[in-house]
Amino acid sequence: MSTDLRESVSVTLRFPVSVDAVTHTTLTMRRPKMKDSLAATKAPGTPFERDIFLFARLCDVAPNVIEELDELDAGELADQLEAFRRK
Repeated sequence: MSTDLRESVSVTLRFPVSVDAVTHTTLTMRRPKMKDSLAATKAPGTPFERDIFLFARLCDVAPNVIEELDELDAGELADQLEAFRRK
């Protein structure tokens, strides 16, 4: 698979989540910048918690939205991040 060069991608959630009276059916992930990765490495917590922080930052949502995602949808976000980073 090749690098995804788009500026952002909308990921449709197979299992929408409701957080703070807002239902999320899609999340739009933007391309990561070095400052995003740097902030994630400096964030407190486990590596898994830092991933949640990074996904929330790239999708412009609060971390608790990412925490509520079904594992399948979280995997889609992880795949998309990898596609952005792929050489």
